[in-house]
Amino acid sequence: MATTTNGKDGRSTSDLVRDLSEQSSRLIRQEMALARAELTQKGVEAGFGIGLVGGAGILALYGLGALTAGGILLLSTAMKAWIAAVLIAGGILIVAGAAALIGKTRLALAAPPLPEATIETAKQDAEIIRVSIREGRS
Repeated sequence: MATTTNGKDGRSTSDLVRDLSEQSSRLIRQEMALARAELTQKGVEAGFGIGLVGGAGILALYGLGALTAGGILLLSTAMKAWIAAVLIAGGILIVAGAAALIGKTRLALAAPPLPEATIETAKQDAEIIRVSIREGRS
């Protein structure tokens, strides 16, 4: 079996093909590791946002009970009890809404769940390979 040698470094074509195969496999493994790391980070952000939204719901529930009772009792000395109840409920809902907006903002940081950095480096790698192949042919 005859092997062709490359004039630049004296390696045979089969050696070059083997090197290309090994380097391509290594590159793909590295890109997959990068994608995994990026998606893990986005998952952490999403988990944190979901926790905040859930915590806001629990706080709203406890606050609704405690503040409603105390506030209604306090305000009912100066006004009718139903007016006091409406004022206290409105205040609780405003606090719950603020917590929910903060949680929603944190969730938005995790979206879209695509490994954007990995996609960009894969595009750069592909371009480098294309340029190398073009230069190797000339």
